[in-house]
Amino acid sequence: MSETRDDAVLVGGPRDGATLAAQGQPVIEIEIDGLIHRYTTTTKERGEHHVYNYDGVIDPGGAQPGVETPESGSHHPVDGDRLSG
Repeated sequence: MSETRDDAVLVGGPRDGATLAAQGQPVIEIEIDGLIHRYTTTTKERGEHHVYNYDGVIDPGGAQPGVETPESGSHHPVDGDRLSG
């Protein structure tokens, strides 16, 4: 049985500085408190570790009411007062 070794270091986000065995994955997703935190690979290295930058958080339940939409419940970025006149 072969041992896996830590080959990645996470930069930014809730696991900043942590190392783990990424085994060449382009994206690492870590669940913390019901949310998915994403780290993406870079071309940088720190010693023998590939650097993965924090890419943000995803709610696996999808968009929540009121987060992306204004009070009316819909948003049209092209339609609006700033374009008229």
